Amino acid sequence: MTEYKKNSLSLTGAVAMGTGVMIGAGIFALLGQVAELSGEYFAYAFILGGIISGFSAYSYIKMSNAYPSAGGIAMYLQKAYGKGTITAAASLLMAFSMIINESLVARTFGSYTLQLFDAGERSFWVPALGVGLLITAFVVNILGNKAIGKISLYMAALKIGGLIIFAAGALWASGVDLDAAVPSEERKNSIVDYVAALALSILAYKGFTTITNSGSEIEKPHKNVSRAIVISLSTCVVIYFLVALAVGSNLSITQIIEAKDYSLAEAARPLFGDFGLIFTVGIAIIATVSGVIASIFAVSRMTGMLTDMHLIPHSHLGMSGTIQRHMLIYIVVIAIILTIFFDLSRIASLGAIFYLVMDIIVHVGVLRYLRKEVKAKSAILITAIILDVVVLLAFLIVKSQTDIFIIYVAVPSIILIFIAEFFFLKNRFDEGEADMHSHE
Repeated sequence: MTEYKKNSLSLTGAVAMGTGVMIGAGIFALLGQVAELSGEYFAYAFILGGIISGFSAYSYIKMSNAYPSAGGIAMYLQKAYGKGTITAAASLLMAFSMIINESLVARTFGSYTLQLFDAGERSFWVPALGVGLLITAFVVNILGNKAIGKISLYMAALKIGGLIIFAAGALWASGVDLDAAVPSEERKNSIVDYVAALALSILAYKGFTTITNSGSEIEKPHKNVSRAIVISLSTCVVIYFLVALAVGSNLSITQIIEAKDYSLAEAARPLFGDFGLIFTVGIAIIATVSGVIASIFAVSRMTGMLTDMHLIPHSHLGMSGTIQRHMLIYIVVIAIILTIFFDLSRIASLGAIFYLVMDIIVHVGVLRYLRKEVKAKSAILITAIILDVVVLLAFLIVKSQTDIFIIYVAVPSIILIFIAEFFFLKNRFDEGEADMHSHE
């Protein structure tokens, strides 16, 4: 069985973990991509994404208050759908979206770190540095969750403080003229493009779900899991908006798009010179390192729980140690492969699609099967489902026009996950029946 240490994370540590994952993937990795789709009003896309994520968080808050667990979303899905294909497949979608997030943040780490050197934005050092970060995060996770809690707390304080300093300095340098944060551009984006941009801004907030995956690790989980989610989301909404305003007040949309993989560093360069560049890259390094560490921590617990629930296959492959440690290895290996072969835009797109599909399944499950049990309001759940569906459809439409390869990867992958889980669980059931009859 997977081993978990109980109640070793405080409320502050849980908040640090949630903001750690969100900020690592959010503002550094996705700001430029959101600007590319949403155009001159990109800063406000982060507010709208935060609002939609707030509706989504409602289901997780209600479920975490009732059923705090190290399995988090996997346990919530089981409560709604039982130990069947939907629970197993949707849980895997969440796990894969988290692993995709790790590769996204790893490549962001490489992109920002290279701004300190003259290596070129398409240098092989971007994935190489990303792979190095993933290996380092694996080693830190081996140290245990107490070490992760402390690292997440210290790094969260550093990067939140650093981003506030960056935003304040950039806005002050622009004369604190908020009109300048919405520059006039000839480039016009359609309403479908803008709604599609919300899929990426939502991805910037999905890190709050990692808190649910550490439910049994958190002190007083029935209260503190939901509190940590609310505090983490609220903190990130404010930080994302201020940083987006700061970047938008000093760079045109065209400039942001050209430097979309390292847009904060590009904004710091003309404003603050070499010192500002080093400062901003330093924040990015802290944010991405802590984000990957916290994400691997959470997804290893979740996949470990899925193994304990016999919802996914597991092989030791000759390795010693616990299942949780095996999961750490599998997770890091998959993330490394994605980091090497996919660029930031495609990694983010794949993660957004997987996450939104899983999120819709969670809300439908709570609405249909658990609404009365967890005392959830139908209107909020239905609103969350509608918002997710609209954003997902808009994103798929835009990607079908601009990067059909992502559709060819995402849609068959989702279908394959459901089919594979159906046959895996069917075989387990058939084997179980056969064993039962052989003992009669």
